[in-house]
Amino acid sequence: MKACFAALALLASAMVRADPPTQLMNIYREGELKFAPSKMVPGVSQAVVSGNPAKPGEVYVVRNRFAPNTFSPPHFHPETRYITVIKGTWWVGSGAKFDPSTTTAVPAGSFVVHHANQIHWDGAKDEEAVVQIMGVGPSATIRVDETGRPKDN
Repeated sequence: MKACFAALALLASAMVRADPPTQLMNIYREGELKFAPSKMVPGVSQAVVSGNPAKPGEVYVVRNRFAPNTFSPPHFHPETRYITVIKGTWWVGSGAKFDPSTTTAVPAGSFVVHHANQIHWDGAKDEEAVVQIMGVGPSATIRVDETGRPKDN
C-alpha cells in the first residue's frame, strides 16, 4: 500500500513542471492578472496582459471585465483593435446615440475588429462579460457627444 502511494506521489510530481524560462515564453495565468477599475466607466475593470497601450508602435494586450448591466458610453479609438470575447455575451452598438436596445450580441469565443476612429459603445447586459483586446499603441478612448464630436474627458 505504501509503495502504491509512493508511486502515485512520484507520478504526480513528475507531471508538475516548472514554467519554461522567460527567454522562451511568458505565461500569464488568469489568477495572476491584476484588474484595476476603469477611471472612465464604473463597473468596468482592466488588466494589461502584455505591452504598454500608451507606447507608440508597441503591440499591447489588455482584458476588460464588464460587470452586468454596464456599458461604455459612445467613443472611438485612434487605432484598430482586435477583440476576442472570453466570457459571457458582449453587446456592441455603433453611432453617437447610445441605445442598448439596438446592440448586437457577441457570444464567448467570437472575434471582433473595431476599426480606427469609428464611434461605438459596448458592454454587458445580464451577465459579466470579459474581452481581450489587442492593438498597436498609442491607444486612447475618446468619448463623443450625441452629434459625434469629441467630448472633454
